[in-house]
Amino acid sequence: MAGIGLLGVAGAMSGCADALLSRPDPPDLYTLTPKSTFPDNLPTVDWQLLVEEPEASAGLDTNRIAVLEGFTRLQYFAGVAWTDRAPLMVQTLLIESFSNSDRIVSVGREGFGLRADYTLQLELREFQAEAQASGPPHAHAAMTARLVKLPERVIIANQSFDASNPAVSENFNDIILAFDEALGDVMRDIVAWTLQTGQADAASVS
Repeated sequence: MAGIGLLGVAGAMSGCADALLSRPDPPDLYTLTPKSTFPDNLPTVDWQLLVEEPEASAGLDTNRIAVLEGFTRLQYFAGVAWTDRAPLMVQTLLIESFSNSDRIVSVGREGFGLRADYTLQLELREFQAEAQASGPPHAHAAMTARLVKLPERVIIANQSFDASNPAVSENFNDIILAFDEALGDVMRDIVAWTLQTGQADAASVS
């Protein structure tokens, strides 16, 4: 958790209501960390993987940090932002997570020069803090993943991944820590599922 990047000095935020107040200053920029620990039984694969940028709704396809109040009201924390649009940031973190696993020969994004054997298509379904009736908000991350075999573009499998993690306090740094844990759980599971599913397919035709 110590690796969470804060670009600029974030002022203390006493809660969601305070964070939503307008500020004229440039936003403080935040990023999250890739996963670096995985199950010991993951296969080592010799195929290459292309990770596509996740699709996302307009409310999440932004560098603003979203907060959901109730079931329908999506707002944004004021004075803070992600270092990039959320889908692009998640794509970068997921590629780094695959690399950190040390179980795949090559992984990258489109235009990276890969001769990929599989492509991972993603949809970012949830990526927001969710206000609670009482207590700190929960960070919620959810993605769907589809593994596609190339060059045939045959769908091998698809799976949904979902994680929610409560912040330990309403301080904004704790909310970011909750985001890091929730997204980290989702990325770890996607890496494991992709390697296991792709290797099972590769073995079936070898």
